[in-house]
Amino acid sequence: MADLQAAIEELWERRAELSPSDGDAFEVVRQVIDLLDRGELRAAEVDSATGAVSVNAWVKQAILLLFRLAAMETVELGPFEFADRIPLKRGFAEAGVRVLPGASARWGSYLEPGVVMMPSYVNIGARVGANTMVDTWATVGSCAQVGANVHLSGGVGIGGVLEPPQAAPVVIGDDCLIGSRCMVVEGARVGRGSVLGAGLILSSTIPVIDAETGETVGRGVVPPWSVVIMATRPRSYPGGEFGLPCALIVKRMEEGQRHDKAQLESVLREHGVGR
Repeated sequence: MADLQAAIEELWERRAELSPSDGDAFEVVRQVIDLLDRGELRAAEVDSATGAVSVNAWVKQAILLLFRLAAMETVELGPFEFADRIPLKRGFAEAGVRVLPGASARWGSYLEPGVVMMPSYVNIGARVGANTMVDTWATVGSCAQVGANVHLSGGVGIGGVLEPPQAAPVVIGDDCLIGSRCMVVEGARVGRGSVLGAGLILSSTIPVIDAETGETVGRGVVPPWSVVIMATRPRSYPGGEFGLPCALIVKRMEEGQRHDKAQLESVLREHGVGR
């Protein structure tokens, strides 16, 4: 793996010279994308002891190099036509993944066994954990890391982060429920077991506030086992007072507590939010 990393880093230094005619360079990059596609390599990893996100910048460099080295191709599938540089992922049945018509995942993404994709999209470099549901019109952006037993509800947008290569991607922990039309972007993180109420926008600059204490517990990072809704906080400007967005923790669950749908609906309705 060290030799492969060194080869990618060398290609990256002279990327301006590369083109789709560089077959040897493409072969090196292809090896990296195949490893991503099989789940043997990750764009980013989370340290189980510290929770820190470690980015494999050279892997993201390989993805960016692929866009330079791959030639445009026309692909026909029934009545549909696509023109792109990167093919779609294949072999879903063998991988134990259910993919409904209208769903697609790009080569270089990895779906663990038990994943279900409704009509939705998973981009290159992303990883989706076992038994996760990617619901209708949900999207998982490039290099995003989504855990196991997660429900990405309808219309959820999990942002992609490719550039700069050292930038941390979005990370969703295991056992999370991401409510309909939520947007989680710019390397934001959602801790294990957390629930995001419908329509929440979480980015690296959005403050996460504890409703019980009024304390800002971080920006763009939801602690594990939290139920969080979209809210606003007042800010005064010369033109008047305005409500700026924040993410509000309205409930803390016990570690390992399963999401009881009836209780969640009650909590979210209490705060004026549905799933």
